[in-house]
Amino acid sequence: MKTILLAYEERPVSRDVVERTAELAKAFSAAVIVTSVAPMLVTKGQGPWDPADPPSRHREEVDEAAHKLADLGVTNVETVVTGGEPAHAIVELADERKVDLIVLGAHEGGLVTRLIGGSVSDAVVHNAHTDVLIVY
Repeated sequence: MKTILLAYEERPVSRDVVERTAELAKAFSAAVIVTSVAPMLVTKGQGPWDPADPPSRHREEVDEAAHKLADLGVTNVETVVTGGEPAHAIVELADERKVDLIVLGAHEGGLVTRLIGGSVSDAVVHNAHTDVLIVY
């Protein structure tokens, strides 16, 4: 395993996601790419950013995750903020960078959320072309 993609979003499970990623990165001497996806109001990468969830917030998130990884002894870390539909953007980045593993946190939504649109983690699992670790 050479490269791990950490799909980061600040939530209660985030600490566990970072810690598990650090464990794996150190065990395999793997590089880590930390990403966070800023949603857009219009799909296909066209259109304005969601003002309630701007790219600047996602930049802060990936920088925070990179610092946490460094505190845990992981030094080969790159940060990438991207935009669009989160699951699609995560899978696309994983494919572009040929990562060996995607790590992300479990969705905390209930049945209604899953019935309406599903979760990002569900969509990543069903569309990724590499292994996916969901941290609970």
